[in-house]
Amino acid sequence: MLDYTHLSALAAVIRTGSFERAAQHLNVTPSAISQRIKLLEERLGTVLVIRGQPCTATEVGQRLCQHVEQVALLENSLRGSFPGLQTESRPVTLRVAVNADSLATWLIPAMAKVEGFLFDLVLDNEDHSPEWLRRGEVAAAVTARGTPIQGCDCHSLGALRYVATASPQYHDRWFADGFSEPAAAYAPCLIFKQNDRLHVEWMRQVLGGNVHPPLHQLPSSQACLDAALAGIGWGMNPERLVIDHLRAGRLVTLRPDQPLDIPLFWQQSRIVSPVLDHLTQAVVHGARTTLVPV
Repeated sequence: MLDYTHLSALAAVIRTGSFERAAQHLNVTPSAISQRIKLLEERLGTVLVIRGQPCTATEVGQRLCQHVEQVALLENSLRGSFPGLQTESRPVTLRVAVNADSLATWLIPAMAKVEGFLFDLVLDNEDHSPEWLRRGEVAAAVTARGTPIQGCDCHSLGALRYVATASPQYHDRWFADGFSEPAAAYAPCLIFKQNDRLHVEWMRQVLGGNVHPPLHQLPSSQACLDAALAGIGWGMNPERLVIDHLRAGRLVTLRPDQPLDIPLFWQQSRIVSPVLDHLTQAVVHGARTTLVPV
C-alpha cells in the first residue's frame, strides 16, 4: 500500500511548484517534505519530481498526483453521506481544462455557484482540451468535442459566438474595399496561441479557401481585445466580449452577417462524476443561459 502522507507531499510539491510552498501548505518543514518524497521515490524505484524552478512531475509522478486528487474528490463526496466524517478540512483542488474565451465570458459565474473546491484551471484551445482528459491530467474540460471521451460523461453547453472585429482605423487602412482574400493575406491577424484556428475556420467559411495572414500571438482574450482596439490587428472575438465596443463604434465587424459559432461541451471523468454533480449543473445552466443554442 502507498503511504498517503507521502503522496500528499508529492501532490503539494507539484501543485505549488516548490518544496518550501508545499511545506507551508501542509504545515510541516521543507525537510519533512523532502524526506517524504525521497521515501516515496525509493519505495517505487523511480524519480517522481524534477527539481527546478518550478518543480515539475515526471510521468509517474503526474499519475500519482492524479490518483491523490481523485481520492480527495471521492473522500469529499463521502462527507455528505456520513455525518461522522464532517470534520474541518481543506477544500479539494479540482483541475479543469478550459479555453480562454469561455473563462473570459461565462465560466466564472458558474464556478461562483459551487463551494468546496479550489480551482486549478488549465488554459488550452477547446480542440486540444480533450487531450488533458485522455492523459488523466484534469477531472473535467470544456471542449469542442461532442463525442464522449473514453471514461467520461459529456454534456452539450451551446455555441460560443465569435465575430471578426477590428478598430475603424484598422478597417479603413486594410479593408477599405471590403474583406477579401488579397487584403486578408497581408492584414495582421490576432490569435490567442499557435494552435488557435478560429481565424482559419472563419476565413474558410467567408472566403471559401485557406488564407495565411501575418499573425500576432497574444496569450489572453483580453489582450487580443485590447490589441484590436489599439488597431494592431483584426481578430476573432467572442461577441459577448465586444458587444459594447461595437455599439460604441470603437470596433467594427468585418462581415456583420457572418459570425462563427463554436459548439462547446462539458466532459468530466466518470470516476469522480458523482462528486462533480453540483459543478456540472452550474456549468450547464450557466452556459445554456449565455451561449447560443445549438
